[in-house]
Amino acid sequence: MPKRDHAGPPSELDVSRRGFLKGAGAALSSGIVAGAEALEAANRAAAKIIGPGKTPVTLKINGVNKALNIEPRVTLLDALRDELELTGAKRVCDRSSCGACTVIVSGKSVYACSMLAIEAQGKNIETVEGLSVAGKLHPLQQAFVDNDAQQCGYCTPGFVMACKAFLDKNPNPTIEQVRKGLGGNLCRCGTYVGVAEAVLQTAGKKGGRANA
Repeated sequence: MPKRDHAGPPSELDVSRRGFLKGAGAALSSGIVAGAEALEAANRAAAKIIGPGKTPVTLKINGVNKALNIEPRVTLLDALRDELELTGAKRVCDRSSCGACTVIVSGKSVYACSMLAIEAQGKNIETVEGLSVAGKLHPLQQAFVDNDAQQCGYCTPGFVMACKAFLDKNPNPTIEQVRKGLGGNLCRCGTYVGVAEAVLQTAGKKGGRANA
């Protein structure tokens, strides 16, 4: 095997080894780049581009399908209020911190201001307008009345929906669980005691004023 003196010029073997390593590295890099580009192209081809103009959207609100034609950027709150005239959910902070726009989506309480209407397609959406039946208040709504759980009333629809979602998952709560479970909703009037008592009354527990 030919060897070269470290002080002398490179041998043919050294040159060929260096060339092989460079070629292999270049081939590997180009393969990775080509693979990434192919994957990106496939993803683009598979993705369905929607917007920026209006697009058909169907929302299932309180058990009834509603057909809309809205821009993809429209939030669920705007769709409810502006397109469907369901104004129970209120716009207050508009950044998911107060809970006044709370609705229930697939069994979970959701800030309607932070969810796009197009994302709610295929899901069951419950709003405060769907709680009463034939003019009769839902037991939770009645408990809010019985326990003076509202003052100005602006946050009340969001609180009612948050309470319903909470009770649906925890039908037999303690007062500590109620306070923790409703921590995502704010009331500037400070009706937290009445709200907690309304939840306990609906759960059939002592503590609500109507049960006292």
